[in-house]
Amino acid sequence: MIVYLVGMPGSGKSTVGREVAGRLGMPFVDLDGEIERRHGSTVPEIFADEGEAAFRALEARALVEVSRHDPSVVACGGGVVLEPANRIALRNTGTCVYLDVPLDVLEDRVRPAVERPLIRAEGDLERLLAEREGLYREFAAHVVDGSGPPGEVADAIVEELRWSA
Repeated sequence: MIVYLVGMPGSGKSTVGREVAGRLGMPFVDLDGEIERRHGSTVPEIFADEGEAAFRALEARALVEVSRHDPSVVACGGGVVLEPANRIALRNTGTCVYLDVPLDVLEDRVRPAVERPLIRAEGDLERLLAEREGLYREFAAHVVDGSGPPGEVADAIVEELRWSA
């Protein structure tokens, strides 16, 4: 089984993903980390040097690769849901869990910064949430409140997965 964690930047996908992987005894994969390792550049560098479209193509390729590593827990980048082919791959190769975090909590966790290529100014986070939330909810098999401490969120995910098994 592959468990894909999806959600907004700041929803805790990587932190919670490591916790979930530990609880399930499965390897953890950070999709953005895989892209950086394979490309030899950071995500912000890829955005700056090649643009978002190039990054999305790299993301799609990395997703296909990690989808072959069963079992695993995969923390996906926040924008992975934007590409229809990615949504199909997520749905067909594993179980998607959407970490639902309210905007005010996301704003406490994520500040506009250079290392966040799509969150550079006030209002960017709110705009991204408005664009993506429907997609997250549309295809995720599970929606879990991601606003609590990482350990509690991981426990909720593991419990949710057990109930659906």
